[in-house]
Amino acid sequence: MPHLLVFGLGYSSRATIRAAGARYDRITATVRSADRAAALSAAPVEGHAVTVLPFDGSDVPEALAAAIATADDILVSAPPDVAGDPVLRACGEALAANPPKGIAYLSTVGVYGDHGGGWVDEQTPATPSSIRSRERVEAEAAWQAFGRAHGVPVAVLRLSGIYGPGQNALVNLARGTARRIIKPGQVFNRIHVDDIAQAVLASFDKRYDGIVNVTDDEPSPAQDVVAHAAEILGVPVPPDIPFEQSGLSEMGRSFYDECKRVRNDRLKGELSVKLLYPNYRVALRALAAGGDGRH
Repeated sequence: MPHLLVFGLGYSSRATIRAAGARYDRITATVRSADRAAALSAAPVEGHAVTVLPFDGSDVPEALAAAIATADDILVSAPPDVAGDPVLRACGEALAANPPKGIAYLSTVGVYGDHGGGWVDEQTPATPSSIRSRERVEAEAAWQAFGRAHGVPVAVLRLSGIYGPGQNALVNLARGTARRIIKPGQVFNRIHVDDIAQAVLASFDKRYDGIVNVTDDEPSPAQDVVAHAAEILGVPVPPDIPFEQSGLSEMGRSFYDECKRVRNDRLKGELSVKLLYPNYRVALRALAAGGDGRH
């Protein structure tokens, strides 16, 4: 009875559950609050019966310890904090006593820092510039050390900017929140959430051990995405806003402080993932056809 355990039931992990089909007989997931866990357990999650347990990174409930003991695949979607990775901190002993067959850890391409628009791949040293990304580098290393110590393959999946149903430029335009912030030379990679799900499941299939960039084929300026979404919807393109006048939050500005182009050769080669959405144009057309941005 294959058993999937998900630490952190969020946008990407939900997509993974959706894409899993009938491959798991049992799925367990965690959220931070007991009330939310009870509500989510009462109804199917992405068409699957999922046992949702509370886990706040401190105490390990008895039910979670039991789930760890029987998990075949573990997806870690919970972010680290200043004290390190909360899953390893609280559950490390339980995991070591009952190692799974494979672990997928969701990280970020932010660990590469700024490369002035140059290309990076998995061989590029991590030079994180933000506290969030430094915490990610430390968590990656901790999971890889756990894998080496206990003979468990750990796929570190570095994700670029995530979008998909309900979270995309079409929706932002419909809500009136889309902005075209212009910073000359700035580009971003993106990844559709369904392609993240593909990568996670492929890493389990291959018992992959190592780092993989999970990203699309086409790093592009953010304003081009908004303009294309407006064209699809037949609405006016929002006006240009110079970066210096954007009024972005400190976190928002931090994304624009880094510029790089991320290669995905390992994703397509070693994980054999054929991207469903290799660029934002293909994805936005599919999302529009599915109703996003037209509510």
